[in-house]
Amino acid sequence: MRNFKNVLLLALFFVTATVLGQTKITGTVVDEMGEPLPGANVVSKGTSNGTSTDFEGKFMLNVKSNSGVVVISFVGYESKEVAFTSADLGTIELEPSNILGEVVVQGVIDVVKDRQTPVAASTIKAAIIEEKLGSQEFPEVLRSTPSVYATKSGGGFGDARINIRGFDQRNTAVMINGMPVNDMENGWVYWSNWAGLSDVTSAMQVQRGLGSSKLAISSVGGTINVITKTSEQREGGSVSAGFGNDGYMKFKASYATGKMDNGLSTSVLFSRTQGDGYVDGTKFLGHNYFIAFGYEINDDHSLEFTFTGAPQWHHQRTWGESISTYQKFGSNDEPNIKYNSAWGYLNGEEFSFRRNFYHKPVMSLNYDWQINESSKLSSIIYASWGRGGGTGPIGNVNGTRDFSSTLRDQNGIVRFDDIVKWNSGGSVPDFGADRTSTINDRSNGLTRRASMNSHNWYGMIANFHNDANENLSWDLGVDLRTYKGIHYRVVNDLLGATGYVDNRDKNNPNRNITQFVEASPSFNPWQNISEQEKIEYYNDGDVNWIGVFGQVEYKNDDISAFLQGGASRQAFQRVDYFNLAPADQKSGFKSLLGGNIKGGINWNINEQHNVFANTGYYSKQPLFDAVYTSFVNNNVNPFLTNEKIFGVEAGYGFKHENYNVKVNLYRTSWKDRFLRANGSARNNFVQVNGVEQVHMGVEVEALANFGPLTVEGMFSYGDFQYKGNAIGTEYDQDNNLVKADIPFYLDGVKVGDAAQTTARLGFTYKVTEGLKFDLSQFYASRLYSRINPTDFTTIAANQRGSLELPGHALIDAGVSYKWNLGGRKSINFRFNVNNLANETYISDGFTNQHVDASTTSTWRGIDTRNRVYFGFGRTWNGSVKFNF
Repeated sequence: MRNFKNVLLLALFFVTATVLGQTKITGTVVDEMGEPLPGANVVSKGTSNGTSTDFEGKFMLNVKSNSGVVVISFVGYESKEVAFTSADLGTIELEPSNILGEVVVQGVIDVVKDRQTPVAASTIKAAIIEEKLGSQEFPEVLRSTPSVYATKSGGGFGDARINIRGFDQRNTAVMINGMPVNDMENGWVYWSNWAGLSDVTSAMQVQRGLGSSKLAISSVGGTINVITKTSEQREGGSVSAGFGNDGYMKFKASYATGKMDNGLSTSVLFSRTQGDGYVDGTKFLGHNYFIAFGYEINDDHSLEFTFTGAPQWHHQRTWGESISTYQKFGSNDEPNIKYNSAWGYLNGEEFSFRRNFYHKPVMSLNYDWQINESSKLSSIIYASWGRGGGTGPIGNVNGTRDFSSTLRDQNGIVRFDDIVKWNSGGSVPDFGADRTSTINDRSNGLTRRASMNSHNWYGMIANFHNDANENLSWDLGVDLRTYKGIHYRVVNDLLGATGYVDNRDKNNPNRNITQFVEASPSFNPWQNISEQEKIEYYNDGDVNWIGVFGQVEYKNDDISAFLQGGASRQAFQRVDYFNLAPADQKSGFKSLLGGNIKGGINWNINEQHNVFANTGYYSKQPLFDAVYTSFVNNNVNPFLTNEKIFGVEAGYGFKHENYNVKVNLYRTSWKDRFLRANGSARNNFVQVNGVEQVHMGVEVEALANFGPLTVEGMFSYGDFQYKGNAIGTEYDQDNNLVKADIPFYLDGVKVGDAAQTTARLGFTYKVTEGLKFDLSQFYASRLYSRINPTDFTTIAANQRGSLELPGHALIDAGVSYKWNLGGRKSINFRFNVNNLANETYISDGFTNQHVDASTTSTWRGIDTRNRVYFGFGRTWNGSVKFNF
């Protein structure tokens, strides 16, 4: 811990003596609605001396004269020249030109600046998110950008997933205000934990490839940068109400004081969302809160405190069913895409085996210190506390498990009232013999348990920036994190039984469980969980991270280039309270070093054309389950090694007053990745060595303005496949060798889980000043089902390859109307229809069953034994918002 403190002190007090005697010009750049424009370019006319506005639209520019002209520009807005004879230019409003905007902010946030940062990126502003997201999941708004594939997955509230360039969320970095939020154990981002994030987002940028972040993060596929609102929004507020299909309702209210004369500012937001869910049995309820306090101490020092969270619960599906099961509960061999086998009714109310409940607030304190005209220190201290988990069934009814059709009625929904009756000793004839056992003979019946995955996470990032001169700048920083994941199970609902006995804790066998944990999120993020009675398993995962990073950047009117480097030390520790004696429960920390180096260059050939290229190499530490592969001991994987990622990318941009085009080419190689497959026995696993994935492709993004009509489009074509064959080794749960040299013929097999071809064409027509319509079509094809390496142990299997699923095209439409009431007051109306044509399509596939001699039925050419998720059919939503 002392080393952490020393590094922190070094970062916080790193200063420079560079002082330039220049005139300081300040101002604030806003859009047509008076909202700040972060990332607007401010340049002294006729020179290369310039800066960018910060997140609040503010800028400070040092010039060598007491008078002159500055040119202010922002992609998507008309450029403006402003003469100055005084130090403060006040508020400068830009007029929109309907061209796609890019956002860039300073501090610890690293986002791409158009025609300067040599990284492929797309940015979506808050207005677009608010209009077009509607009742969709937050990641789905990114489907308008190339190489992004996002689905609702099982269809529960917040259960969406996203892939970028064929890489899933574990290998796509998600940053909120510069803070990494990927789980430090498994890399996942659970969007249900961030269910209210769209309400507080100012801009979202997806960076494809290795990205521009200076941190040594796992951005193999890309980086999603989410920038939230701050306390220094303009004074005012809003209230809104939304509604939609299947009982969807959302209510939201916000207010900001703006910066007051004493330098203080406050912004608050609260919302509530609920609904029955499009998929049967997926009712949900979520809340969201956002509180920000700012204090501008003086011109050089400012503080920003934020606290945000989204407690929620929602019912889920158990898994993707076979196509034949969806057909069974459909009609005329057409699948019932809403079917869910996990739910039923209990005492007349919706009840589900699968219920997710969680509360993961994040608290942060940002400190910015403008040391002098050329040096700035930006730092953020943050903390996150996660409390909650997900429920599921445990036990049986006379040996019948929860997935049996015996426990379901003719409509395929669970007979919870009958299960309660049998658990209570009542007679249910088709369940077999009555339950006569008691708690003392350890027969628990069928119970709903909850798998709890709580955590405590603390971190700090500090970045020192220095402008050595007008062209050269450099950064140096530290990234410190410590994380504890707490994993166990509890009894949630006895479903009528008299009690529950747990015999899995070897240190305390035969315990009668008397405490039951509610499946609802605690609004107390610091809830004490140590006294909860655990069952089945109880272990901790501890991860410590020390990282350092640096960057050198050069830019002039034509050329911009950067070189970044970072190194990190991750230390992993597993603590097992159930399977090991107290003296042996802690594994001790296993440390691994990793790092990255990347660089790029952009050349603005002229005002219209630019080209760029970047490349980078990562030595990435594997995730926690690759370090400790067993669930019953703390043995370290004997074949532990870092994953190696090498990426290269090139791009071209064309910018015109009325249209622009971007084209990118990329190739990413991912070697030595840890791949785990199921073994021949329960708790056995197969470690597959020598796995390499190569992802390459081309991306096109374009936008054009024809008066009131705006046309935007994108196209991406990827080739994601495994390279070379691999060898697997099977181990039992104690890491004892079961079988060696198992061949896996993976060479040329397509990587599943993401559409390798995507395209979109969208139109927005502005009828009047306040009325506009939009229509778009998204197309996805060459989508392959997820694969298990054990499906490819023969050459014949390799020749069949991955199962390709049918492509699909989705049409979305919307209309907006803004009624100005004078001043900043207005009423906004919005109505969306998603999947307008009500197309039935497969969004996710989980098995690799090709049509062969054993096939008895198919659906659109796919063997109906395959397990899948279907995407949503036609949905709709509307909203009304009052701004004041």
